[in-house]
Amino acid sequence: MKRRTLGQGLEVSAIGFGAMGMSQSYGPGPDRAGNIALLRAAVERGVTFFDTAEVYGPFVNEELVGEALQPVRDQVVIATKFGFAIDADGRQTGLSSRPENIRRVADASLKRLRTDRIDLFYQHRVDPAVPIEEVAGTVRDLIAAGKVKHFGMSEAAEATVRRAHAVQPVTTLQNEYSLWWKGPEAQILPMCAELGIGLVPYSPLGRGFLTGAIDANTTFTEGDMRGALPRFDAAARRANEALIDLLRTVAARKNATVAQIALAWLLAQRPWIVPIPGTRRLERLTENIGAADVELTATDLQEIDTATAKIDIQGARYPDHLERMTNR
Repeated sequence: MKRRTLGQGLEVSAIGFGAMGMSQSYGPGPDRAGNIALLRAAVERGVTFFDTAEVYGPFVNEELVGEALQPVRDQVVIATKFGFAIDADGRQTGLSSRPENIRRVADASLKRLRTDRIDLFYQHRVDPAVPIEEVAGTVRDLIAAGKVKHFGMSEAAEATVRRAHAVQPVTTLQNEYSLWWKGPEAQILPMCAELGIGLVPYSPLGRGFLTGAIDANTTFTEGDMRGALPRFDAAARRANEALIDLLRTVAARKNATVAQIALAWLLAQRPWIVPIPGTRRLERLTENIGAADVELTATDLQEIDTATAKIDIQGARYPDHLERMTNR
């Protein structure tokens, strides 16, 4: 597996692994043993970058990742996140980036992950009730204590990132970015280039749509979050199939899959971009990893960019209450 460097010297595999879907958001999946086997298979195939969060589950995803990666802890980079308030019954009750909560989450995550350090600690969403300087300062203290190695932020506005970066350098941002959500291109990518911050796109395959396996006739099981997302409304899916048609054309020419073209396009945007596709199936893992070996030429990229500029992607990516948590 090829390697890339994020921000202040954090070296990771060019394709990471987003573990969230193993514990929530996409309906029933493999049992715990199956998920652990898949995570270890990822390591065997060269993946060194794994993403989780306390809120996934909550808690159980960190426990899963911790158990799976404990035998190979020194070979991998583990990212987790703070920033939500979770009550005694495991219910998410809002945002909380108060310093005392950040410290509490760090200690609890270390135990669940079965490790002595968190390689990358993200603020999951900006908490408007807490000055970002306090957040960055708290993470700076955790870094000084050896509990955390690198600071990250997710879906924060440019001005907020700059304020945080002045207190504690931000190693990477984790934002949604893909061929059907290009929001970071206007402000985030130029800022990352200026400040030396890496970008870790989540949902790089559009929550499965950019694999070509979902169309207007697809039905979602109970517990699958896509059933509540505007972009996965049947009419929106039907309209957005134009993007899949384009990717199929390129994929056929490159002897690749639709998903591999979508991931290769991201990798071609900047050398400091590392997508973290998630999966619960070995064949998809192998497919995703293979994207790192797909070379898109300047002509390929121009064709994709010209064609996608003419496609009006339909449907909001989030319901309003979730979208309001971003870009602030």
